[in-house]
Amino acid sequence: MFNRKLKALGYLEWDKVNGNNTEHFRKVVIWLEDQKIRLYTIEKRNDLRNIKSDKWPEVFQKYCKDIDCPITTNPLDQLEWLIGRAVNLEYADDCKKYQQVTGNKKNKQESLKPSLKSSNPLDNLDFYSKEFKNGVNAIAKLLNIPKHSSHLTTLEACSKLVCNRLNAAAVANPNTVIVKGKPFPIMDTKSGISLGDVVLDNAAKGLTLLYIHDLRNLQTKINELIVSVQNITANPKTDTKLGKVGK
Repeated sequence: MFNRKLKALGYLEWDKVNGNNTEHFRKVVIWLEDQKIRLYTIEKRNDLRNIKSDKWPEVFQKYCKDIDCPITTNPLDQLEWLIGRAVNLEYADDCKKYQQVTGNKKNKQESLKPSLKSSNPLDNLDFYSKEFKNGVNAIAKLLNIPKHSSHLTTLEACSKLVCNRLNAAAVANPNTVIVKGKPFPIMDTKSGISLGDVVLDNAAKGLTLLYIHDLRNLQTKINELIVSVQNITANPKTDTKLGKVGK
């Protein structure tokens, strides 16, 4: 289960390691200590090197304790942790080298991604350029729409006006979109909400008006849905060939 890590660390017989084999297990441990971890001085590694000793399991447990291995029961899990420790130390010794490899791999993957070129000129616009902002403000002035601090919000307002009032159906029948009647003095009425500030009260009145407008749009869509359902249910199509007369 840890062959790939041993291969990355440069262990020569990484593909032949069997963690359940006592000799393999102990050889890997002493190799990790000698080549990668180096917790002990050379003289203190003699007990670990004596892989034929009956006391080697006790030496190994002491080694795990000295290196602060959090695993205390399963030797295979302890070996896995030691290999991970060696990988971390290997990376820390020359992290720039591995970061460069990771970066090159990422760049290579990005270069393999297909690049799509859109034929839509809108996809190539810089929506935050000075020219684009000036164009939005010019359209807003033409449509008599107040400018917002965000030019994108102004553009959204222009879009709503064009879609609702300047579409093909509205241009063909302008009377359907022209507002008739006397404007309701919303700012001169009491909304029932008092926030203790005239500006806040007027803002609350505006939000109330927008909420009522949204409710009207919702009710219109509900009515359209009801009419569509009634058109289907009021004119059922019957296949008389399936009918039977008599018993």
